[in-house]
Amino acid sequence: MTPPERIFALIDCNSFYASCERVFRHDLQRVPIVVLSNNDGCVIARSADAKPFIKMGEPFFQIKNTLRKHGVVAFSSNYGLYGDVSQRVMTVIESLVPALEVYSIDEAFAELTGLPEGRIENLGREIRSQVLRATGIPTGVGIASTKTLAKLANHASKRWQRQTGGVVDIRDPVRRDKLLKVIEVSEVWGIGRRMTEHLAAMNIKTAWELAQADAWTLRSKFSVVVEKTARELRGVSCLDLEQVAPPKQEICCSRAFGKRLRELQPIREAVATYAARACEKLRRQGSLCKKVRVSIRTGMFNPDEPKFARGIICELPYPTDDTREITKAAVAGLEHVFREGYAFSKAEVLLMDLRQRGEFTDDMFATTQPAAAEKVMQVMDSINAKWGKGTLRPGGVPATPAWGMRRELLSPSYTTRLDQLWTVYAK
Repeated sequence: MTPPERIFALIDCNSFYASCERVFRHDLQRVPIVVLSNNDGCVIARSADAKPFIKMGEPFFQIKNTLRKHGVVAFSSNYGLYGDVSQRVMTVIESLVPALEVYSIDEAFAELTGLPEGRIENLGREIRSQVLRATGIPTGVGIASTKTLAKLANHASKRWQRQTGGVVDIRDPVRRDKLLKVIEVSEVWGIGRRMTEHLAAMNIKTAWELAQADAWTLRSKFSVVVEKTARELRGVSCLDLEQVAPPKQEICCSRAFGKRLRELQPIREAVATYAARACEKLRRQGSLCKKVRVSIRTGMFNPDEPKFARGIICELPYPTDDTREITKAAVAGLEHVFREGYAFSKAEVLLMDLRQRGEFTDDMFATTQPAAAEKVMQVMDSINAKWGKGTLRPGGVPATPAWGMRRELLSPSYTTRLDQLWTVYAK
């Protein structure tokens, strides 16, 4: 018996960060929006109507007049709000499809294999409708026989949204090939700028030309990843749905300070804060850490400021997920690399040599993490999960640090803080 054709859908939120800002601001439904990076540095997201005026990555201080001229509203990045809305979007999608892989904060793959033929495209439209109704977030849906093709179909659903209604199904070979011939190879999932240049040297400039290229030549000249991409463009499924994301091999928390720091104490607070955040992620994936790297650096682009950057790897006494133990090591490392006389702009804490419990094979006399430490971390995590992030935290982590990120255009945390809930007044 022939197995059924694989069917994948990619559901992607339209201009996600900007759309999140619009959900609770109906006065901005037809107003162009940009969202800024940490410390209100540069543009990292744009609504569709802002794209003609503002380029991605432009520094905020350089474009203030342009924003004002075209009526573009800027927001500081509100990651707490975006993360909560994302979770709501994914919950709605998960309730409608047989299997789901959350690929990023604003997109997810669904496998629709085995569903009735006449149900597929209608399901795509139902997903768009239900997500919009439940969360206020507009989406596009691409449907195809492989994940790579579903990505391109989703791209088409946004590029020609009026004609398609936001849903594009390219399982039909004729429709698939028609789309591939008009899509530049740079738009193909996994094909970056350098690879685009390499392929252009081989006269491969469209997705169609990449699909027609000899797979074994691509593998020998580039990699098996490029070979699989070409096969996927032909309709041969090489990538399965990852319903459970594999544990990360390293966990990093890195932030630029809201202002330059010259003293050790505020940098020590920042490193303790970043270590605590990284440890939360570590415990969330059930891993233990054996090494931690801490680094600091000055600003690297101001010619008038002296430059300095240094890091150090600290060995932990045993594999651990204990915030106290990891913070202690990180702060000790910071004190070793800190130098007076510099204006520091950024610190980073990187958890390394991560393993799942039971994967470390030390000898029988090696020290292990005490059971009491695990209980303390479990209590801390449960309290913070119930009462809010940062309710219980290490003593070295301040609640409102003076060195914190500069976010002067921050919108309220409508869904994650009780004191900022959206208020509706009845007339």
